[in-house]
Formats: sequence, structure tokens, C-alpha cells
Amino acid sequence: MKKLLFSLVLLMGMNIMFAQTKNKDILPREKTTFQTASGWKPVIDIRADVVMVYGSGGGNAHFLDRVKSWRQRGYTTHFMTGIAWGEYQDYFTGQWDGKQHLDEGQKDMRGDTIWHGHMVPYIVPSDNFIRYFCEKEIKPVIDAGIDAIFLEEPEFWARAGYSEAFKREWQKYYGFEWRPQHESAENTYLSNKLKYHLYYQALEKAFTYAKEYGREKGMNVRCYVPTHSLLSYSEWSIVSPEASLASLPCVDGYIAQVWTGTAREWNYYDGKKKERVFESAYLEYGCMESMTAPTGRKMFFLTDPIEDRARDWDDYKRNYQATFTAQLMFPHTNNYEVMPWPDRIYEGLYNVGANSTEKSHIPSFYSTQMQVMINSLNDMPLSDNKVSGSQGISVLMANSLMFQRSPTHVEGYEDPQLSNFFGEALPLLKCGVPIGITHLENVGYPETLREVKVLLMSYSNLKPMEPEAHQHLADWVKRGGVIVYSGRDDDPYQNVYEWWNQGNNHFTAPSQHLFTLMGMPSNPSNGEYKYGKGHVYVIRQNPKEYIMTKGGAEQFVETVNRAYAATGKKMEKKNSMLLQRGPYLMVATLDENEDQNPFVLNGCFIDLFDPNLPILTQVKVNPGEQAFLYDLKSTRRNKQPHVLASASRQVEEVHRGRTFSFVSKSPLNTQNIMRILLPAEPKSVVTKCQGNIIQHTSQWDAQSRTLALGFANSPEGVNVEIEW
Repeated sequence: MKKLLFSLVLLMGMNIMFAQTKNKDILPREKTTFQTASGWKPVIDIRADVVMVYGSGGGNAHFLDRVKSWRQRGYTTHFMTGIAWGEYQDYFTGQWDGKQHLDEGQKDMRGDTIWHGHMVPYIVPSDNFIRYFCEKEIKPVIDAGIDAIFLEEPEFWARAGYSEAFKREWQKYYGFEWRPQHESAENTYLSNKLKYHLYYQALEKAFTYAKEYGREKGMNVRCYVPTHSLLSYSEWSIVSPEASLASLPCVDGYIAQVWTGTAREWNYYDGKKKERVFESAYLEYGCMESMTAPTGRKMFFLTDPIEDRARDWDDYKRNYQATFTAQLMFPHTNNYEVMPWPDRIYEGLYNVGANSTEKSHIPSFYSTQMQVMINSLNDMPLSDNKVSGSQGISVLMANSLMFQRSPTHVEGYEDPQLSNFFGEALPLLKCGVPIGITHLENVGYPETLREVKVLLMSYSNLKPMEPEAHQHLADWVKRGGVIVYSGRDDDPYQNVYEWWNQGNNHFTAPSQHLFTLMGMPSNPSNGEYKYGKGHVYVIRQNPKEYIMTKGGAEQFVETVNRAYAATGKKMEKKNSMLLQRGPYLMVATLDENEDQNPFVLNGCFIDLFDPNLPILTQVKVNPGEQAFLYDLKSTRRNKQPHVLASASRQVEEVHRGRTFSFVSKSPLNTQNIMRILLPAEPKSVVTKCQGNIIQHTSQWDAQSRTLALGFANSPEGVNVEIEW
């Protein structure tokens, strides 16, 4: 009886523990993450929530050792690998199934394989390859207890499409023989549409397997796609499934792979071609967020303190600040990949100056600044605030933006540097309008157009893949929405074999279908048209004409101004963009604007782009520059000690009486700086590492009630004890 009673008590206790676990957030915090192929090292211990261990090696001992090394340091471990390329030589050389598969590499029109590395071709994802991939990459990872899988960069080059493997997929998909894509616009469009489908299908199969196998083991496996933006892939002539994945039940989210390397791609504005890193990054992040906003999928934003191409440290720093500010302008996203490849950031050698061949490791001032920035992401809140400026003006995008990229010149078609997209976006963005992005694939979701007042659209560079999208747009206009349509509709892609010229449809351009749904002439001339409560403004110019010539955007901006006025709003023109998220304040002052004055802020701020974390009472942000500030007005009523900003991550914070203590962790060989809010000037500050007192610097600022404290970082932890 006693044994039975004991068993019942034990069972009840276990049930209570289980219930407590269920009522908690079972998943550990996964707000910040990074990727590395290394095991834990003290020089890359950046203290994000999660590490994505790159490449499984078929679940070999080295992979398991790497995973274990990070787990022992308190990290949640996830898995990342490439889906379009990777160390899969055993598949290509026949070790896996006894057959060589090098013919499944992507090939260009000369028959040359497109390589990502030695014996690492970009892949035509056949069913056989996906079976291999699930068996050799996904299964061992789940067996290792990893419940989040990131399959990055599903990429098919636009110049590819000539391998035997691709020809077989063409026959299977279209039911007729392969056609060389360089021979016509239609062949290009059909070829790229198939490439899009192949990686859509590949990810659906791989992720479905991961979830089903995970369920067999009692695990909830989550699946994410780290991917460049639709803008980046279109500029670089790469095809990927992009927005369509957000509607797949097996896809839990994305990482927006935006960084200096993508955002510095030059574009035209006012007849000048140059890099516009902040503006491009802002549009890239907006493009990525709008893919998932109506579908509820999780989105991580990535920034990189350096980039793939060799530059100098000042170049990296300047452009990192631009992309970092751009990502923070989206207050409904607060999950971040804080950096990729910390090994190359902390251990790589790069030029010390633009005109120097001397190389060095990351300068101390830059590593400190960078760590302040990435640690702020651990605390970055969501916000209902909006970027300053006229809200509700959005540019239409679609996956088919990638379909019109050809390996050779297509007669009758020119779209240099994606100018037909930037032609609609840059003229408004340069006026300080926080331009939005609307994905055509998502217009069936009510949330997609809910806050859009004016939709800028053109079919000069993309085409609608489904007719249903037009009905959603027409219904939206009828309820009061406004479209500004730009385009001559005379490019050769208007005539590709698609739904608008098949069956009962006999339109020579897809816009004609939309216009007729709204009671307009099928081929309307320039002018304003009314439909229901809404309006349609037609401009018979291709958007590239707005930016490739000086002053070319004036009529377009004026038309958008009138369209916005039709919604009862007045469009504000300015040279700045500002957003506050909790105590964090982001500012960008735009160049190439009539107003060349700096944006000025008065108050009390910590400059988070300065590795000394100075206190400023006035901030001037010049055109072409950005600012990242901690607004100290949020601390006026707070008398509790608190670390406001730091080049390290703090744990074990304890406040007792007149003392405040914590443990600070960050990579080896870096310098810490922190601003600590205190009730009064401290009497003593003690810093210890592994029981030994270490040197520090400190300076009290009475106005802000903050202490600037600096010391050498350690991944083992620096114990800080403050008394006042």
C-alpha cells in the first residue's frame, strides 16, 4: 500500500512538472542567432540566443562535436546548410547510390557547369537528389536533437538551364520538348518559371520530410528559408521561389539575407548611377517583411559587419551602419541574425584603408561598436510606431520579377539594374516617404492591402502569375483604393504563353485584363479613371524613364501626390526618416534631396554608433548618414540600476540595497564599453575575471546618471560589482 501511495505521489509530481512545462514557453528564447561552421571558440562567443551550426557532414562525429561544444556554452543549437549547393560530393561522385550525378549541376549555354566551389556545383534539384538530401542531411540532424532547420539560398541561375537534368524536368513540367531560353523572351520566361517551380517543390519536399520524421521522434521540427531578397536575386539574375514559400504549411519563416554586398548594388536616380546602400537596404528589408506579414511566418533580419568582397574597414563600418539602420526601420520585426560567419569577422584580415594594401584584424573600435549594436538587438522591442512620413504608399512586386532576367539580350527589352522597379520606389523614398512593398502573390490575404492607400504598379518588369490577383486588386479599388499604373506594355514578355492569352482570354497584355475588370478601356491612355470609390491613374511611361534621366520623376511624383490626395491625405516631402522603438531612436537623412540641411535632434542621448558611447544633448545627422541612439528620456523616472548599452551581454543581474552586480560576457580579444544607469555616483567599482581583479576605466555623467565603464572582454565572464 505504501509502495502504491508512493507511486501515485510520484506520478502526480511528474504530471505537475509536465503541466508546468506545458504552461511555460517550451522553446527557449530565439530572438537572436548567427551561423558558423566552427565549433565554439572564445574569439567568436558573441552571446546570441542561438547558433546555427552549418553543414552536417552526414551527421558525422565532427558535426556532433561542434553541436556539443556550443550546447556546453549555453547556446540553443539549430542547423543550416545550402539547398542549392553544399559539400555533397558523395552524391555527385556516386558514393551514395553507385551512380554519378554531375549531370545534375546547373549548366550555362556553353555547357559549362556553374560551380560554387571545388566539386560543388549549383544543383538542378531532382527527386533523387532530394531523397539523398533528406537521408544524409536532414535525418542525422534531427537524430542529433536539433529541432530547427534552415535551408539557405534556393538558387537557380538565370544563365543556367542547359543541362540534361534540366531538359528532363522541362519535359516533365511542360509536356513538350525543351527550348533554349536565349532564343526568345517566351523561352526565357518559361525557363525561369520552371527554375522557380523546381526549388519551390524541392523545399516543400525536404521540409515536409523534416516535419514528418520529427513527429515520428516526438519533435516539432521548424523549417526556415534564409534567402536573398527578391530585389537582390532579380538584380543578380538568380531565380528562387521567394514569396510563394510563405504560404506553404511546412515553412515556418525566413531569414532576410540583406547586407552591404546586396544593398551596395548600384542603381539609377535622377540620371546618376551609384551605390545607394541605405535606400536599397530599406527596400530589400521591406520586400522581405511584406512576404510574411500577411501569413504570420517568423522573419529574421540579417546584417553583416563586413561582406563577401574584400574592402577596407572604414567601408565596412560605414555601410554596416546604413544597413543596420535600415533593418531597424521595420518595427514589426524584432528577430535577427546578428551576423553570419563570425570567424571571418573576428579572425579575417582586411585592408586598413581604401588606398592601402596593408591588412589587419578587425580594429578594436569597430569590434566594440559592432558588439554594442548586436547586443542592442537582444533587447530591441516591437513597436506600433511608424516611420515618420506619409503612410500607405506601396510598390507592387511579384516573383515573376525574376522571370525576365536573361543570359543574353532580349530584343525589345531593357531594364538596367532593375530600373523599372527602382523607378517607382526611389523618387518617393528620396522625398522621405516610407515606401512600402506589396507582393502580388499575397493580395488574396485581407491584411496585404489593409493599410495601403496608393499602390504603384507596372507590368513592364513583372507579370501576374494568376488571374485571381486581378480580382482582388479590382475589389480593393472599388472599396476606395488607388492605383498608379506606369507602363507602355510593349515589351516582348507581354506576349509570353500565359493565362491572359489562353482559353477565353485574348489579351495582348495582362494589364488589359485588370483594366476591363474595373470597367476601363482595355488599353487606356494617360489619365485618371474612377471605379467604385477608388481611382486609377495611368501613365504611359515605363518606370525606368523616371530615374534614368535627370528630372524624369517630376511628373510621376506629382501624379502620386494627386493620387494620395484622392484618399484624403496630403503627401509630406522631407529629407529624413525617423523611428522610435522603446528607448531606441533611428534616423536616416537622405541625400539627393532639395533639402540638404542636417536633421537635428535635441535631448539627451547615447550615441550607439560611437564606440565610446558618449552622452549627446544635440545630434546632427547629415545627408547620406544615419544615427542610432538610446533616448535617455525613457530613464527619467527609472531609479533602478540597469545596463543601457554594452559591447557585451549581461547575465545574473542582482540589485541589493546600494549595490548592483552582474556578469558580462563577450568574445576574447575585444574591448567592452557600457553605459550603466545608477541612482547615484558610485563609490566603488570592482571588475573580476575568473576570481582575479582586472583593470577598468570609468567615468560618471551626472546629467544622465550613467556610468561609462570599460574593460577587456572575456567569454568566461567578467564579474562587475558597483556600490554607491
